[in-house]
Formats: sequence, C-alpha cells, structure tokens
Amino acid sequence: MASIELHKEQIREHIQEINDAIAIGIEKRPATIGLHTSACAISLLEAYLHGLGKISTGTMVKHEWFKQPKINQKIAPLAERKIGVDFPHKEEILLLMYAIEDNRNKMIYGKSTKAVIVDVLESFQKLHQIIKESMKERGIEIE
Repeated sequence: MASIELHKEQIREHIQEINDAIAIGIEKRPATIGLHTSACAISLLEAYLHGLGKISTGTMVKHEWFKQPKINQKIAPLAERKIGVDFPHKEEILLLMYAIEDNRNKMIYGKSTKAVIVDVLESFQKLHQIIKESMKERGIEIE
C-alpha cells in the first residue's frame, strides 16, 4: 500500500529530527520537538488507520482536531467527529494525542518548561509504541 509506505518515510524523518533534537538538548530544541512529535503522531495515526482499513488512501487527519475535550462537553470531541471510526486502543491513543497537541503551540511558539517537553516526549513514545506493536501484529513494520 503506497499510502503506508509514504507515512513510513515521514515517520522515519520525524523520528530522526526528534532524536537529533534530543541529542542537542531538549531545552535547546523545544520547537523542533513540538513540531515533529505532533507531525509524527499524525503520520502514525494515519498509517495505523490506513493499515486497519478504517480510512481511505488520501484521507487526511489534522492536528487541530486533537484539542482536549472539556469536562461535561455536550458534543463529541472534534477528533471523534472528524475521524468517526472505532479502532483498537482508540481511547488511549486519543488521550496521548491530546497530551501532545495540548503543548504543541506552547513548544513551537512560546516558552515551555523542561517538564512540559519531557511530558510530550513520553506521550509521543507511548503512542509510537502502541501503534508500532499494533501494526506489527498485522504484519506491517514501522520505525
């Protein structure tokens, strides 16, 4: 599936940039980490949903959809409405996506603390591991 191959290339590129930023020092590269964890999380989710056959090739998932829902929100969260499909580990994946996106703009455009950067990296690593293992079970290897 060409779509998954394209996502795999993007994932490799984003992970390389994240690793380079970590090597330089996370407090020196918060914008790089914020941008690439967000973009890579989206590529991971798209690859996963393509691999599951839940979305068609060409369907785009946008990072703006992953704003943390408010407590007692009356309508379904934006990500739920836009994606509109069920999939394994959905609740956990969405929570991790919210954690990454909640701090994305602060890391890219503002001033973020080391604790925020570490939290985003940990959320990204958990998300990456869940999707990587789930795809491996389906015979699809990603970085």
